[in-house]
Amino acid sequence: MIYVDADACPVRDEVERVATRHAHPVVLVTNGGLRPPANPLISLQIVPHGPDVADQWIADRAGAGDVVITNDIPLAAKVIANAAAVLRPDGEALTHANIGPTLAARDLMADLRAADPFRQGGGRPFSKADRSRFLDALERVLRQARA
Repeated sequence: MIYVDADACPVRDEVERVATRHAHPVVLVTNGGLRPPANPLISLQIVPHGPDVADQWIADRAGAGDVVITNDIPLAAKVIANAAAVLRPDGEALTHANIGPTLAARDLMADLRAADPFRQGGGRPFSKADRSRFLDALERVLRQARA
């Protein structure tokens, strides 16, 4: 199963395209605002509004053999602990080897932002290269799952 943390996910169409090619089922998890997909391989799971409700829904279900698409680092850490594969929308794979430092960097940045409320800025914009890396990474993960 592919679980997509679908709210604000920039690669939903790409997930559908690759999953369809591999006949792999997908669950888009959202608080609402998405249209139900026409593709029979893609299901929509609407969860109640609230902090981390969608993340918890995914974490409770994802495990070995599953792929989770998310930018949420704490969610990634939970599902990696359950043996699921994790891809960020820019194609970066999060694994046991890199989730610790990634989580620490996230926490450090949160502390820095809290210490300086006037600190501006965010991540770089999502690019065509990010989209291409994601497509390649998802293709690789699904091929490995079949092997």
